[in-house]
Amino acid sequence: MKRLGLAMLAVALCMIAARPAMAQGHLRYGVQAGLLMPMGDYNTADKPGWIGGAGATYWLPGTGNIGIRGDLSYSQTSHDGATGNTKIFGGLASFVYALMPASAPARLMITGGVGMYNVKVDVGSLSGSSTKLGTGSTRLVVASRFTTVSTDNASTTFLPITVGLSFGK
Repeated sequence: MKRLGLAMLAVALCMIAARPAMAQGHLRYGVQAGLLMPMGDYNTADKPGWIGGAGATYWLPGTGNIGIRGDLSYSQTSHDGATGNTKIFGGLASFVYALMPASAPARLMITGGVGMYNVKVDVGSLSGSSTKLGTGSTRLVVASRFTTVSTDNASTTFLPITVGLSFGK
């Protein structure tokens, strides 16, 4: 967990340091919150929970519809029929292709990327944690990303449905 936090801090610092070099493109950033829907084996053990996060998209100069996106998120679900919860903290880097022009009030986008997630499961007094790779003007953002994190003995699959605000050019 400590390594994951340090890696994400390093990525954030690199983005801040690279900000002057990105002046020719457009940067949009925002926050989101919503419902996390467990799927697969995760769904048999946990009830729906909540998710919150922040992200930014850098739209490449001269393209208008191709970008690079980074997201950080934190979520929590409660076990179904047992005490305890599952907490997921992670980051996702993706390529973005917008299907509509930047001037559109709402834009449909296709994204694909890879992330690193820490899945921590607490059941009563027992606890286990695993960090693995996952496969990833003001506007209102409604988003969902089917995500699977392959942990040591199984996989954690979930579908977050988030609503947020996006800022920038």
